[in-house]
Amino acid sequence: MSENSEPKQRGRPFQPGVSGNPKGKPKGARNHATRAVQALIDGQADALAQKAIELALSGDGPVLRAMLDRLCPPRKDSPVKITLPKVETSADLSQASGAILEAVAKGELTPGEGHALAGLVEAHRRAVETTELEARITALEKENKK
Repeated sequence: MSENSEPKQRGRPFQPGVSGNPKGKPKGARNHATRAVQALIDGQADALAQKAIELALSGDGPVLRAMLDRLCPPRKDSPVKITLPKVETSADLSQASGAILEAVAKGELTPGEGHALAGLVEAHRRAVETTELEARITALEKENKK
C-alpha cells in the first residue's frame, strides 16, 4: 500500500443541503420512459378510448372492469348507522363513547368502524374543550377588569 493513498471516504460525501447538483431535479420533470409513452399516446387518446369502449362492450372482462372502475370506483368505506347522544359539553362525551363501545360489543359496528367513530368523537371533544376554555378565559378576564 502506498503512503500517499488516502483512506476511502465514509458516510455522506456532501454536507447536508450541498450536493454535486445543488439545483436538483426540476419540479414536474418526468423520466424518459414516461415521456416516451406519452409521445406514443399523444394524438391517439380518442382512438384508444373508443377502442377500449368497443372491447368492453364486446365482453372483454378485464377492459370492462377497468372501464367500470374508472366510471364508478369502489367505495373505501360505507355509512355507519348508529344513534349517538347529542354532545354539547365535555360531560356528554362519555355517553357518546359508551354508545360506540356498546355498538361494537353487540356487533352492530366493526371494531374498525368503532375506532373511526371514536376518532370523530375525540375531534369533537377537542372542539368542545376549546370552546369551554375560551368561555372560561373570557369570564376570568371580565372578572379581572372589575
